[in-house]
Amino acid sequence: MQSRTRFIALGLACVALAACSHKDKNAPLAFVPADTPYVAANLAALDDATRQALLAQADLQLPSQVAQMEAFATREQPNDPDAARLVRAFTAELKGKTIEAFAQANGFDLKGRFALYGEGMAPVLRFELTDPKAFEGFVGRLETAYGKQLDTAAIGTQSYRKQLFPASGTELVLAVVGKQMVAAILPADAATPLLRQTLGLDRPAKSLQDDGRLAALAKDKGYAKWLVGQLDLTRSLPLVISGSDPLIAAIEHAHAGAESAKTGEPVANLLKTSPSCAPEASRIAARVPSISFGYTRLDAQHQDGRLDVALADDIAKAFSGLKVELPGLGGGSAAPFDLSLALPVVALRTFWSAQADAVAAKPFTCPMLVDLNDGFAKLGEAMPKAALPPFGNLLGLRLALDSLSADKTSSLPNFSGRVVLGTSDPSGLLATGQMMVPALAKLKPAAGGAPVALPKDMATMLGQPAWLATGDKALALGIGAGEDAKLAATLHDPAGGPGQMLRMHLSGAMYLDWLKFMEMKSDSLAAAAAEMSKSDEPTINGDTTPADEAAQAAADAARSKAQFTAMEAQAQRVDSIDAEAHVDDSGLVITSHTTLK
Repeated sequence: MQSRTRFIALGLACVALAACSHKDKNAPLAFVPADTPYVAANLAALDDATRQALLAQADLQLPSQVAQMEAFATREQPNDPDAARLVRAFTAELKGKTIEAFAQANGFDLKGRFALYGEGMAPVLRFELTDPKAFEGFVGRLETAYGKQLDTAAIGTQSYRKQLFPASGTELVLAVVGKQMVAAILPADAATPLLRQTLGLDRPAKSLQDDGRLAALAKDKGYAKWLVGQLDLTRSLPLVISGSDPLIAAIEHAHAGAESAKTGEPVANLLKTSPSCAPEASRIAARVPSISFGYTRLDAQHQDGRLDVALADDIAKAFSGLKVELPGLGGGSAAPFDLSLALPVVALRTFWSAQADAVAAKPFTCPMLVDLNDGFAKLGEAMPKAALPPFGNLLGLRLALDSLSADKTSSLPNFSGRVVLGTSDPSGLLATGQMMVPALAKLKPAAGGAPVALPKDMATMLGQPAWLATGDKALALGIGAGEDAKLAATLHDPAGGPGQMLRMHLSGAMYLDWLKFMEMKSDSLAAAAAEMSKSDEPTINGDTTPADEAAQAAADAARSKAQFTAMEAQAQRVDSIDAEAHVDDSGLVITSHTTLK
């Protein structure tokens, strides 16, 4: 029997060792502490077809991003010429290239792994390289353009670059460690143990790779391995609020020093913290313990994502079983732009009143949090007012647009569509509207959702015909030719299911219409600003010259034009974008689904 037991134990040990042997000890996640407060990483590289599709999409946006950086450099030139040169040098590396060509030239591995995470609250980025020497050359060219080299230092045989930022009490640390780029923002003159762990010279006692938390999270939430992220508020919020984290402490000390120089108040007084801060931060974090996100589908034609906000049990239970009777929230016929938003005032009033009572019973004492006491007190006072009709009877809002077009003569676009107000008392809401707008006084909508035309005066104000219809739990307004034929069906679209809070649909064509309208308005504003600048007195001593202003205006115009061109090119590829949000037993879940042509 003992022999059999030993044999089984030996077999299990072999299995465990085999499993461990498949873990790459130099993978970025092997350097991430298991208790990191935040992380975003890939657990596997994209397949070739998907990567090429995403690179093609990124290449469409690249000219816009280059134009934005050039505009920034022009804006910074009078005040910070060194920074302007650095930005221009970076744009020169990108200009005329694809993302893939840029990566190959500078040693970035687009098939590699990465991790962005916190050493405490200090952000660290690890990215795998194909050619460390090419990356070093890239950094050297940026230093030359900047006009000075970054400071260099070493720990043992490991060298690194650093740049101090005295105003914030921080420093940038940049290094090539093996075949990985490591970049971090650390406290100025960071302690050696923190530096060693950041650079990977010392490993965490337990890594996120050992812990397997991201892999388990991906499996639980359905995240694909291409990108998984988590913000742990139970870890991060106490570090930030209490000031016990080295990076946060360094930033606070720098700000206190600047404040002391202005006011004469001793730095020690400005840095005093209350012992209640950490537990009170934990009290807040317990209400929203974590936020996680990831792709659920990613290929040449689909980009689906999910965001999960964990909530305390009482918050989740308050909304997870709630059904909001707003037509369209549960689906049905969708317009090119269709947004349904639950606003269950009765449930919201009950929930927020309870939160206000909880804070009143146990006020915050931490100096950084005491303002919450006043905020929740005002919230508690406002909640009884929210019960007054018609606002107190609201259930939600739906906006469905069937058409949208730009008009240079108007500040608003031309549109046709429907507006639906969900309410537990449609007759009361209509009566309130009739009291506020006398022209509606004689309006008597028929039963069953049959539309009635709005008075001619109101139709004239809207610039097109309009109709009103009522249902059991909603009022619906149709604006534009043909919208009267859609009102009855709109009022009978499915209401929300348990916990459902939001539904949105946007067609690619409507997305493009929105962008064209925004571009037209942006051009109008730019023209107006240019006209106004002609009448301004030029300033030469101290501020900007007419030449500076002209250069900046030209750069901003180029940036705006490139940005809209890139966005419109991207919109041309979009077939539809859909989103949905609901509360389940674990918390708030937000999903998005983008389908490309």
